Amino acid sequence: MEPHDQPHRSPREVTIPPLGLPGLLRLPEDAIGIVAFAHGSGSSRLSRRNNYVAEALGTARLATLLFDLLDDEEAEDRRNVFDIPLLAARLAAAADWLSTNDATAHLPIGFFGASTGAAAALVAAAENARISAVVSRGGRPDLAMESLRRVRAATLLIVGGLDHQVLELNRQAFAALRCEKELRVVPGATHLFEEPGALDVVVELTRRWFEAHCGGASAKAPGGHSL
Repeated sequence: MEPHDQPHRSPREVTIPPLGLPGLLRLPEDAIGIVAFAHGSGSSRLSRRNNYVAEALGTARLATLLFDLLDDEEAEDRRNVFDIPLLAARLAAAADWLSTNDATAHLPIGFFGASTGAAAALVAAAENARISAVVSRGGRPDLAMESLRRVRAATLLIVGGLDHQVLELNRQAFAALRCEKELRVVPGATHLFEEPGALDVVVELTRRWFEAHCGGASAKAPGGHSL
């Protein structure tokens, strides 16, 4: 069943301190965990793909937070969208806010990163023992290479089988990780997973990973190839 075919709460607009960055919080009843999204370069909290994934996670009782990593002025400088330490600091601030917000403080936290956002998620996770899990979708974890050995959160790397260069970079990053880890290759998919059914495989892999590592459930992710 498609995520939008199931009932879910509409996202609530929030602001993330200390900069007041805008975000969208989905908080289902009886949530078992919460996933903060780190989008890639040129994207935002309104990312169609990330919102699709977030809706699907909501049907599995996983809350989600999508927020802009940069303010409008910062986003105009293309150097900022590749500034991994800056993006990681913003994600860390969001995790701190989730840890102190009355509605979410009790929930295990996961990170979902795409493209450069995946590197930011791994850098932030390396500095925060509270992060339970990380999922990278078509990400660049190699840009976080110096931090990978310190990541303790269970980490899933998802890459399209036709995204050859990024797949090789993910294999290099996978070898450097010392946490519980898995690399899943989606056959026939390119970098943006635009092929029919490819994003749905990403959704299923992601849902099961976060259910297993943020929600306490035991699940094995299907559909791809492990390394």
